[in-house]
Amino acid sequence: MDDRLPLDNLSSLKYNQLMCPFLHLETTDYRFVDIDMDRLVTLATCNLNQWAMDFEGNYNRIRQSIIKAKQANARYRLGPELEICGYGCADHFYESDTFLHSWQVLAQLLKCPQAKNMLCDVGMPVMHKNTAYNCRVFFLNGKILLIRPKKALADDGIYREGRWFASWTKERAVEDYSLPFFIANITGQTTVPIGDAVIQTSDTCLGSEICEEFFTADSSHVKMALDGVEIITNGSGSHHQLRKAKRRFDLMRSATVKVGGIYLFANQRGCDGDRMYYDGNCIIAQNGDIMNYGAKFSLEEVEVITATLDLEDVRTFRNAFTSVRLDSSAANIYPRIRVDFKLTHDTVDVAITNPISVNYATPEEEICYGPACWMWDYLRRSGQHGFFLPLSGGIDSSATACIVSSMSRLVCDACKDGNQEVIADARRIVGDDSYIPSDPKEFTNRIFTTCYMGTVNSSTYTRERAKNLADQLGSYHLSIVIDTAITAVIAIFTGVTGKVPKFRANGGCRRENLALQNIQARLRMVLSYLFAQLILWSRGLSGGLLVVGSANVDEALCGYMTKYDCSSADINPIGGISKTDLRSFIRFFRNKYDVSALDSIYVAPPTAELEPLCEGEISQIDEEDLGMNYEELSIYGRLRKVNLCGPYSMFCKLASLWRNQCRLTKIAEKVKHFFRRYSINRHKMTTLTPACHMENYSPEDNRFDLRQFLYNTNWTWQFRAIDNEVDKLSKKIN
Repeated sequence: MDDRLPLDNLSSLKYNQLMCPFLHLETTDYRFVDIDMDRLVTLATCNLNQWAMDFEGNYNRIRQSIIKAKQANARYRLGPELEICGYGCADHFYESDTFLHSWQVLAQLLKCPQAKNMLCDVGMPVMHKNTAYNCRVFFLNGKILLIRPKKALADDGIYREGRWFASWTKERAVEDYSLPFFIANITGQTTVPIGDAVIQTSDTCLGSEICEEFFTADSSHVKMALDGVEIITNGSGSHHQLRKAKRRFDLMRSATVKVGGIYLFANQRGCDGDRMYYDGNCIIAQNGDIMNYGAKFSLEEVEVITATLDLEDVRTFRNAFTSVRLDSSAANIYPRIRVDFKLTHDTVDVAITNPISVNYATPEEEICYGPACWMWDYLRRSGQHGFFLPLSGGIDSSATACIVSSMSRLVCDACKDGNQEVIADARRIVGDDSYIPSDPKEFTNRIFTTCYMGTVNSSTYTRERAKNLADQLGSYHLSIVIDTAITAVIAIFTGVTGKVPKFRANGGCRRENLALQNIQARLRMVLSYLFAQLILWSRGLSGGLLVVGSANVDEALCGYMTKYDCSSADINPIGGISKTDLRSFIRFFRNKYDVSALDSIYVAPPTAELEPLCEGEISQIDEEDLGMNYEELSIYGRLRKVNLCGPYSMFCKLASLWRNQCRLTKIAEKVKHFFRRYSINRHKMTTLTPACHMENYSPEDNRFDLRQFLYNTNWTWQFRAIDNEVDKLSKKIN
């Protein structure tokens, strides 16, 4: 044996002293010093189904989310944008009451015992120096740490934040905010910092973005990350739109893969009182990976997700890149609000969250579940007892019926899972305190009435298609004939004028033909509201029904509807969806739920059935009336709104896109025809039924597509520019 090797701890000590006499070792040197690892952190974010101006309900949902976060051992909880008052308060943000009641809710949260030892981050409006800001408020153990105003407001598309709020333009600067007296009595503070700062805890650093800031070209998360902020959070009010979800996740990955870090995203869910459906999908990401995410379509009012992550993974990730180290060393410094509080666990003996893959909903699934969730929120919050739908047997009304059926399935699934809020709402809607929905068809029959409103111009095919679909979905179905009402109205006109209008097929002019079609359509609207108000009463039940419209976004765009016909309703779940997408949805719904009645509906040519039949067969086809097919119409809609094309620019793009399909003169004709129809019928957009916003080329002029409704429909200058371009291109070709 080599006598230079120690035999035990004692001989080891003697050996070291002999061989290294300058070392004076004590036996205590062999004890490990207690090390506070400060590395594992559990963070919580959430989806909340908030409702604009519902301060009581909003408070309860926020409180419930704090409780759930605490039960998951999280020490930080992030909530959606403006969650205290609700995102969609609109011009209520001009009212001082909205700010007062928001502070009152915050006062309750500050005193909430469940919030103890939890760093809470809530969204609310704050008035500072007589200017309103959209803010995050950080509080801990009854103290407000920071009020962080939004720096980049959402003012595009459906958003109008600049109408009510100012953006905070003072980069990396804070000021004193004087607290309301009743808040100061709770916190013991008279002023708190407001501005662009970050929270420095004992173990990490946390910074905030608010919704739109995440999507801007000059996002703050990179600047904060370079200044050592390890956890970046975003309370958002992000609406649902077809094919949008992947972009949200891709941006989340990009935000964390470039400079590392943890990113939390919270969102609203549901209908908060407006046309938008907020689709939840709260997310936790780290270093380019998705660690956890919440449901996109759900009736759950409060969903909290958490992740336990290792802060050392952030630190080593950043330090491994030379460019990040260099940029970080030169980064500007954010003001730090220091707080003696730890977000990390005291042990490393905690299960760490691993990255997961994301399952994206298809557009057909988004149509199936998004509007269904929106309709459920509207129904339960409106105080009504169900829906009434004029069911024609065509694609549009059938798709609407399927969405109501999808809503019933979601309700039954939620009740099966024990969702007490959904059970209570369902009982109130059907008027039965012991009822629990379990069978979607049975529940649909209780809350959904469909009605085929036939005339002499209706075919047996559409009547049978409507009946078969109603039977398979379970709706309470009526099939009525409205010819007596039509005849009575025409008789009034004839009695006054002595004139008898005729259909074109019977020798009438275009104006007569159109007037006779419109009478049928408008009487269907009148009868829809009559039946919606009284049909439950006639069945010995209480309450009334919401009238549901079924005009798609393409028909609205070119005005292929009668003003104040049965497209005029209380709500419209498909008003933001194209005909092309609706057809794909019909095929999806048929296969998923085995609804064979949709087969004949899918293959049938779209028809309004407002003109006389020809030997018992349909003589009127929608696309013939339109002078274009629905695929073309979708293209025109996207070029007009998304690509911001006027007539000339649209022609130039289509001349390239369709160069192998059409002659230039034909393309020019198509563009001119579309713009003539669009401008002639633009006035109809002022009366569109509130629709679930699903497409970014919607012509809804309430606040999304703000344009005049009185046009020079000749478009002389613009069309002349098209003609000149056709001549120029034709000469080149020849």
